[in-house]
Amino acid sequence: MRLYLIRHAESASGEPDELRRLTPGGEEQARALGERLAGRLPPDVVLSSPLLRARQTADVIARAAGCASEVDERLAPGATAEGLLAAIEGRGESVAAVGHQPDCGEIALALTGESRPFPPAGLAVIDLPAQ
Repeated sequence: MRLYLIRHAESASGEPDELRRLTPGGEEQARALGERLAGRLPPDVVLSSPLLRARQTADVIARAAGCASEVDERLAPGATAEGLLAAIEGRGESVAAVGHQPDCGEIALALTGESRPFPPAGLAVIDLPAQ
């Protein structure tokens, strides 16, 4: 299975945190990322944290990639590799998951053994063994 692990795109500051929206630049980041994924092995589904900025990122990516997006509570802040693996199990050949930092970096490290930065709209392509 191919996992596209994605940090949400650039968002505005403000409170409450869970209602922060994408900036216009963040919307463009998400659209461009969706188009890139559509040109690769497109995701069968885009899963997202329930926070607004992640949902918006997932929706824009899904539209550009031509697939559905769904919210999964296991991708909320504090997400773990175990929770992510449970969320993507049986979801297809290719799945995109939109979450937050530092979770994305910690999940990528747990799954690959490699530390990597996750700026807004950051992407890690991780090929997982068949389950």
